[in-house]
Amino acid sequence: MIIAAAQFPSVPGNITANATRMAGLIAEAAERGAGLVVFSELALTHYDLRLIAADPVGLAVLPDDPRLAPVREACRAAGVAAVVNGPGRGAGDGAKPTLASFVFGPDGTLLTRYDKRHLYETENAVFAPGSAHGRFTLGGIRFALATCFDNSFPEVPERAAADGCRVYLSSAFHGEAERVARYAELAREHGLHVLLANGIGSNEPGGVGLSGCWLPSGEQVAAASAGPGGDGAEMVLSDVRDAITLMADPAVAAVPVRECGEPLVDVRAAAPGLLGDGLKAGVDGGAEGGAFAHLREGVLRRLLAAQEALPDGLRLQFVEGYRPPALQRHYFTRYGDELRAAHPDWDDAQIHRAASRYVSPPEIAPHSAGGAVDLTLVTADGGDVDMGTLIDASPEESGGACYTSAPELTPTARANRRILSAALRGAGLVNYPTEWWHWSYGDRYWALATGAEHALYGPRELGGEPVGDHTAGSVGSVGAVGAVRVGEAAGPDGAGVER
Repeated sequence: MIIAAAQFPSVPGNITANATRMAGLIAEAAERGAGLVVFSELALTHYDLRLIAADPVGLAVLPDDPRLAPVREACRAAGVAAVVNGPGRGAGDGAKPTLASFVFGPDGTLLTRYDKRHLYETENAVFAPGSAHGRFTLGGIRFALATCFDNSFPEVPERAAADGCRVYLSSAFHGEAERVARYAELAREHGLHVLLANGIGSNEPGGVGLSGCWLPSGEQVAAASAGPGGDGAEMVLSDVRDAITLMADPAVAAVPVRECGEPLVDVRAAAPGLLGDGLKAGVDGGAEGGAFAHLREGVLRRLLAAQEALPDGLRLQFVEGYRPPALQRHYFTRYGDELRAAHPDWDDAQIHRAASRYVSPPEIAPHSAGGAVDLTLVTADGGDVDMGTLIDASPEESGGACYTSAPELTPTARANRRILSAALRGAGLVNYPTEWWHWSYGDRYWALATGAEHALYGPRELGGEPVGDHTAGSVGSVGAVGAVRVGEAAGPDGAGVER
């Protein structure tokens, strides 16, 4: 994923004008391949405490404030998330506002709100401090939020790293270049990617700009120009794909499974309209010939909902669902052997992690739980749609373009991936960010990505026997799919992906 920090001179007190400016910068970030853009402290109003103190009600907002509609719509239209900072309305009449960061997701809805915990000197007279730690997950990456003076407290980034965050986002209004330079040490000491969106402007105090990006090594990889002054905006970007939580991460394996016992259903019988003609034959082909065509019924129901959400002229095409555990082990071992031959200097841990970018470790594989599906978009009559790579392209074969948020896609491929993602996210599925075609529900990766307490599905054999020690729990019944059918559009032949 590419992340961006945008600095621009806010119009003092004019939330509508600043939100409109942000909307334009969100669209620009999307054109440059970014999946997330961060704005500076009090970018909605400009950092002018006297102005806010004079009208704390009129200049405080909630996430659904009509004045923020341009931001929400820009996120939705571009498929980009945004961190927007401004005075946040407090709880109850007469309550002080907070210095709030609203995180809007790529569908325009609120992912989280973070209120600055450590107020700086005169800020205490205007704002109330927050108490929660700012965290959210997007694109398989765990993010931490901080605001300006928060960064003067080492326990803030220390806690972020301990909580499994890998990217640290700061909205600030630093007036000195020396304060900005400290972010290199913060990144290095805590092993975090760091992105700073710093304010600019000529009002007192003046923001110095210099928004930037730092690697976990402390190396600065992007820097904006210095302020204050100027009428233009500037954006810096950083690639944080190496911060993605991979299937091999211990946090995935640590997710408990409460097997709900939901059956695997044959997509060829239950929803043949999701398949190309070449995959509709042999409904009674049995486990050996047709295992790939099965899914948990809750996953299939969500695919049908996603199908309904697609624009006219497009439909989903199923490629592979369930994969027997033995086959998963074969694919993982084979790909690991290929990596070992290509990188003889890598140890077993490096091989295991690298292999999990493309093939899930057998013990936690979503496909073997029946919770994952590989799919693509096609036209209504089954024609190809440009998705940027073939559906089974490895990171090596595609030069990294298989990553869902790969930066160097054509505008058409990026737009088509956004369409696919919006429909599937809206139906409750999550993406494995190294493979734009891999989506799942109910498995361990889904649970980690959504914050669920446990997974619903564990690995099982097609005949119904769980693999390993998974406890059946009362996690809610799921209605039967039965013989639900969608439109029988013709499509190209397909086959199970050999991964």
